[in-house]
Amino acid sequence: MMMQIKSVTDFDSSLVPTNPGVYLFKDQDDVIIYCGKAKNLRNRVSNYFSDRGNLTLKTQHLVTKIRKVDWIVVRSEVEALLLENKLIKQHAPKYNINLKDAKTFAYIAFTKDSFPRILSSRKTSSKLESFGPYTDGTKRREIQKLVVNIFKLRTCHSMPNRACLNYHIGICTAPCIGKVNSQQYRQQVDNARTFLKGGTQQTVDMLTQQMQQASDERKYERALELRNQLYSIRMLSSKQIVDNERDYDQDVLAFKKVDGKMLVVHMGIRRGVLLGKKDFDVENQDNFEQEFLKAFYSSNPIPREIILERECWSDQDEKDAIEAFLAKLRGGAVGITVPIRGEKKALIELANKNIEVNMDHDSALTDLKNELNLPSLPLVIESFDISNLGNEHIVSGMVRFVDGKPDKSGYRKFRMRSVKSADDFASMREVIYRRYKRLLEEKARMPDLILIDGGAEQLHCAVTSLNSLGIKIPAIGLAKKLEEIYIPGERMPRRFDNNSKMMLLVRRIRDATHNFSVAYNRKRRQMKMRDEFARGLSAR
Repeated sequence: MMMQIKSVTDFDSSLVPTNPGVYLFKDQDDVIIYCGKAKNLRNRVSNYFSDRGNLTLKTQHLVTKIRKVDWIVVRSEVEALLLENKLIKQHAPKYNINLKDAKTFAYIAFTKDSFPRILSSRKTSSKLESFGPYTDGTKRREIQKLVVNIFKLRTCHSMPNRACLNYHIGICTAPCIGKVNSQQYRQQVDNARTFLKGGTQQTVDMLTQQMQQASDERKYERALELRNQLYSIRMLSSKQIVDNERDYDQDVLAFKKVDGKMLVVHMGIRRGVLLGKKDFDVENQDNFEQEFLKAFYSSNPIPREIILERECWSDQDEKDAIEAFLAKLRGGAVGITVPIRGEKKALIELANKNIEVNMDHDSALTDLKNELNLPSLPLVIESFDISNLGNEHIVSGMVRFVDGKPDKSGYRKFRMRSVKSADDFASMREVIYRRYKRLLEEKARMPDLILIDGGAEQLHCAVTSLNSLGIKIPAIGLAKKLEEIYIPGERMPRRFDNNSKMMLLVRRIRDATHNFSVAYNRKRRQMKMRDEFARGLSAR
């Protein structure tokens, strides 16, 4: 049955049944704008119209758009949750939490053929043997690279007719040209499987034995390679929180409301190993935590245990229904825990700490925008520094920060082309011109703010290059001596509290740029010394 509503006051609760079910709110065009579940449809739907003062702004706006209320009666609250999940996926209502832009977590996987290859995949499949999921993409890539280096598995999409570069640099046994048979390769895969399933110690023992054997046989290069692999495993393990006795998966979720938004941190723990975190910034709405759980786990792996900071259900029956709903999706038991002490409480505190760190970044960026009167929040900041030694090795380093955090994939190095002597000003003009001419040609995203390591003169050179390209990007200079900020068009620099969040972030970016630039300069000098030494030896 469907109820027509001309305005928010035109609602008759007596027409709505008291059964469990799913309710659908539709707008004047008969489009579903919200889908929800209820143990008692009449009570739940009535709350939208009778208690509007206590609703969030988003929900209040939703109510003003409702022109039709429809419902589907089911036998239990669990059935209501399952039907709600199906209808949300089918109709994608505007006012339900939408996490479709958040990437799902990825797995490390083996193909199931004669000579399995290793790859990353965001989906599980009967054609793949998957390990994970890994919530931290950087750590997943580190682990996958380590597995390839240690166990020498193939990464090629199809078996070529000749050995590739990986074989020549010693990280593939080249089954493609018969350097290893199927049985030998299967042993490599078995060893890699043991490692990915948490058998780190078995791998360490194996590599230690191989290293000792190589040393005894005076194969010192091989022994050094094995030692480096052992070091990589230990470094990777040191970044993880491990409990070898736990053989099941957990998720930790923390929520914090900030200015009408809900900040969410998700941390995934797989067999006792903390694999990383994922952040969400979502518009707040009523019953947010429960809505988020349903939306998130509709498209992400569900662990055996979910750890929450606080309850998001009205009674035990509702909690049981949520757990049963998640268990149906997972195909196995799911428990939701709200700890009050111990290790699980410590994990909640860790998740909250990550929210606070994210808030600090957001606060620093907001202060930067407000204090410098920037046109938008500086989510992407690119910073430049010039480094030279006399008239030689004139280079520049550029670092890129996104959301207040270093984006090392966006770091860039520059060797001067037109500048032949020590001239920081000319060097700055060249590097700024080259960087943003290229972004223009590629039609790539420009930064929201450019930071120059230097004072008024260096900043003026940067702005001159930007103007010559017809680009309007806010740029500032940060002078080291007094930590003053220079702004184009202003004669005097501005000074701020050096311990403010804004200045701590700006100085951190400037220091990262300086270190990156100096490191590149040092590398260029070392390369020259090596070449001169080699030429000296050949001349003898």
